[in-house]
Amino acid sequence: MDKLDLAKAYKAYYTAPTKPELVVFEPISYVTIVGKGDPDGTTFANATEALYTVAYGVKGHYKKLEKDFTVAKLEGQWWVNGDPRTALEVPREEWHWKLLIRMPTYVSDEIVEEARTTAMAKNKELKVISDVGYESLNEGTCVQMLHVGPYATEPETLARMEQFIEDNQLRYCGLHHEIYLSDPRKIEPAKMKTILRYPVQAIEVVVG
Repeated sequence: MDKLDLAKAYKAYYTAPTKPELVVFEPISYVTIVGKGDPDGTTFANATEALYTVAYGVKGHYKKLEKDFTVAKLEGQWWVNGDPRTALEVPREEWHWKLLIRMPTYVSDEIVEEARTTAMAKNKELKVISDVGYESLNEGTCVQMLHVGPYATEPETLARMEQFIEDNQLRYCGLHHEIYLSDPRKIEPAKMKTILRYPVQAIEVVVG
């Protein structure tokens, strides 16, 4: 059986134009881990390692069943005190995040739990593995746009998205969501590509 590449199988999910657009997604399952703090800090690094450790454990199980898949791109949801639009305005130590890695539709809760238990036994020093979960997110209608450049210049892209949301009489109804298409360790900041995404809904207009 050919290895499943989620980026190719779900191309609409892993691509976006360099201008805002509306898209709609069905519920999607991910392995996840939640935390708080500077994304350049140890807590974030450990959480990322734990998430990948479990994801590769799940992959290993299904490879034995001839259902191998490529581990998908890292994603993240970001917020501060329940307001996703203020994260860039406060110290990075106050950022809350949920890291995600998309899983194929055939992955089960039981296999994720088995992979997590095995990972905990093999990596006893990485205690945050116990915090890795498995959940389905239903973001529905979203505004998204491809950001090209370093993370520090994201506010420019977010401003264009916010204007699009306002012009189309929409409002935010979910967390700021990023998909990291580039590995910052292997590419210069000016060429990095990140999909920025926000769940939205129409503003109800009251007449009379």
